[in-house]
Formats: sequence, C-alpha cells, structure tokens
Amino acid sequence: MSRLFLCLIAACLALAAYPRHSVSASPADPSVGVVEILVNGAQQRLYEHRGRWYVEALKGREYAIRLRNPYAVRVAVALSVDGLNTIDARQTTAADARKWVLDPYESVTISGWQTSRTEARRFEFTTEAESYAQALGRGANLGVITAAMFRERVTTIARAPADSSRRAEAPPSAAAQESSAKAAGNARANDEYAATGMGSRIDHAVTQVWLDLEAAPAQTVNIRYEFRPQLARLGILPVSPAHDPLERRERARGFEPGFSPEPPRRR
Repeated sequence: MSRLFLCLIAACLALAAYPRHSVSASPADPSVGVVEILVNGAQQRLYEHRGRWYVEALKGREYAIRLRNPYAVRVAVALSVDGLNTIDARQTTAADARKWVLDPYESVTISGWQTSRTEARRFEFTTEAESYAQALGRGANLGVITAAMFRERVTTIARAPADSSRRAEAPPSAAAQESSAKAAGNARANDEYAATGMGSRIDHAVTQVWLDLEAAPAQTVNIRYEFRPQLARLGILPVSPAHDPLERRERARGFEPGFSPEPPRRR
C-alpha cells in the first residue's frame, strides 16, 4: 500500500540549495557520489575503512552536504546529521522523516539546518559539547551523516543526461589541510570528538510537496566524521609524530650541544 509523504523542495531562487545545473551520473552505477561533503565548495575526501565511510571534520569550519539523485525518477531524501533530521531536528525513522526532493539525475546542496520556510543555519564542525544535538539533549548519535533515498512511484521514466561522465574526486584544499593541521596541533585535540553545531544564518526558501514514495529506501549512505587525531587513532589516517604528544615525548632528549642562550629582549 503506497503512502504519501510530506517533503520539501528548495525554491529555485535559493541557488545554494537547488542549483540550476545537475551533476551527471550513470544509472548503472547509482552508488557512486550520491552524498558529498563540501567545505568552501570543495569536495572533501572520503575514506573507506572496515566497511564504513569516513570524512575528516575540520574544527570550526562550516560545511555543506551535496546530494545527487542517480535515478531516472524523482527521489525524496531523508537527511540526518547527528541523528537529527536536517529539516525539523526530529528523531524518527527514515520512512517517517520529512525529506528533500530531487528531480531525476539532479544534485542539490543542503547547507544547514532548516529553521523556517525561508532561512537555515549552516552546518559547522564543532565539539560534542558545542553541538546542536547536545543543546537539544539528543546527543546519542553524534558524528554521523545519513541519507536515505526513497524513489517516487511513477510509471514514466526520464531520459538520462547525454554526458554520463563522473567527476573525479577532488583532493582536500590547501586551506582545509592548513586548518586541520592547526586543529591537530592543539593539545586538547586528542580528546575532542566531532559533532555539528549551528553556524551562520542564510536565506534558504523551501516549498512543501506531497509525493507517493516506495516503502523502502532505494539506498542508504552513512558517513562518519571525526577530527584528524581520532581518524589516526582508528587507523584511517597515518599518525604524524608532530601531532602525537606521546610520540613527541618518546623523541625527547636530555641534552643538546652548546650553551644556554640569552632570552629574547623585550621591545
């Protein structure tokens, strides 16, 4: 028995949420690139580890989530961050969640928590204590981004775009690498865990629609995010001696050649 679901579609004037251009994809391979994490518009690298996907969280940086519909029909995407629906911050099943609507083969960028019909607050990598979920008293599922795609029940099939090329995965930007290095150099970074807070306010107009969706999602994507020291502890990234206090201490020596230097003069 089919069910009607209340979904949201971003208005065309909100280009950051509903771009006029689409990212082409091959219908034969719907699992590639359906969820991407963006920092300053640059796609962040995903790491596969023990059957899960991970991305490095850059402390204090705002980020966005780009969704791509790889199907020839409209989809409604239940998108949660830290266990909270990005539309209304509720904790529900994916089937019962309010969803984002994408046209066939279309991409859309969700930049933050939808706070009204016209505004949103940007996603921001922060600590557990400063997270939005913790502020709401719902901190049981921090550090995970989940997208569940439900296809619309239709009989007509749209044609795939002529260009079915896939965009190459972009390496982390220089700014992102510099930011992560600074965060890793913080002595407290080894004991901090990533979560998502509310960043700056942005215009983000949406419209409500009703869709007849399939009962089960066509696919579900889970992405775990952590700060660099935690990714190193999990064995996903190599441990850099400069970022590991214990390794730094192991390289400590008692004496250096020469004499005691004069302290720098005060100006």
